[in-house]
Amino acid sequence: MKPDNGIIIVTGSNGRIGDAVMRRFAGRYGDVVGFDRKAPNPPPPGCVYVPVEITSDENVREGMTVIREHHGSHVAAVIHLAAYYDFFGKPSTKYEEITINGTGRLLHTLHELDFQVEQFLFSSTMLVHESAEPGQFINEDWPIGPTWAYPASKVRTEAVITELRGEIPAMFHRIAGVYDDLCHSIPLANQIQRIHQKQFTSRLYSGSTSHGQSFVHMDDVVDAIELTVERRAELPPELPLLIGEPETLGYDELQHTFARLIHGQNWETLEIPTQLGPLTKVGTWLLDKLPGSKSFIRPWMIDRANDHYALDIGRARNLLGWEPRHSLRETLPKMIAALKADPLGWYEENDLEAPRWLQQEAERPPESA
Repeated sequence: MKPDNGIIIVTGSNGRIGDAVMRRFAGRYGDVVGFDRKAPNPPPPGCVYVPVEITSDENVREGMTVIREHHGSHVAAVIHLAAYYDFFGKPSTKYEEITINGTGRLLHTLHELDFQVEQFLFSSTMLVHESAEPGQFINEDWPIGPTWAYPASKVRTEAVITELRGEIPAMFHRIAGVYDDLCHSIPLANQIQRIHQKQFTSRLYSGSTSHGQSFVHMDDVVDAIELTVERRAELPPELPLLIGEPETLGYDELQHTFARLIHGQNWETLEIPTQLGPLTKVGTWLLDKLPGSKSFIRPWMIDRANDHYALDIGRARNLLGWEPRHSLRETLPKMIAALKADPLGWYEENDLEAPRWLQQEAERPPESA
């Protein structure tokens, strides 16, 4: 099959999604170029890397100049995944430097060097929208209302793109929580960890356990990106698309499923009344300060515990022909099977610190273990 004309530029190409996108497009387009701070060696087959620090005007210009000189100026799509993200919940200058200003810098340089860009695809989040109630489904026209620093940075970046894109068509993928067969989802991995270790806090929840949020398998995210690029000539010049599974599992169902798969038992969860929210925040703060204790739950998360995100993906279905091929419900057993097969490896894969008892268990000879 003859490769399509045009360059595919992937920012944040060293990330988990970025690497999967690079591999998906390799061989499909004449040039697949990854942008990231550090360029690993070697790149995926059929791809090249250009090391770029997106917070530097000079560095972005140099990287884009290299692309223009070696690959030409015809860009089929810029898939912009580079962004800052943390779970501290507080404002950070990195959101401004990397996500917001970095995006503006990239668009300025595309115009300055006279690239012909057929599509600019920005990785946003469903959390730019206000939350809903169980039974309601959020669509792209749902009110915008970010409640913490990360989605607020995405709202501002979408506005920057609208202001600076000029004639470049722009797509905003508002993506649900991403996971895969090994988990690789920070909130899910931490929930699994608490239940696996039978922590006291795993029995408590500071909101309604019937509430939950949409997730989406990483393979389905890459499918949506691929379809968006393929259909770029048919899409409107600016368009937000919600990318997630229409079925949303409540916190209580997740709790019961994880407990049954890990320990073979039900796991009753105590809902902490909303009126006790301030005390819960204090308790969370104190737990984090105890020697040897490092709590994932932060005080700001207490206020978000009742947020509910179920998605209406009709627009992506109609315009892209996209439908999730995976479901979180069907993937949970795979996550726990991976945990049981190699507990230490699973903890490492998900950037979690394994408890001492688990490390000692792994160090025992097989017969004694």
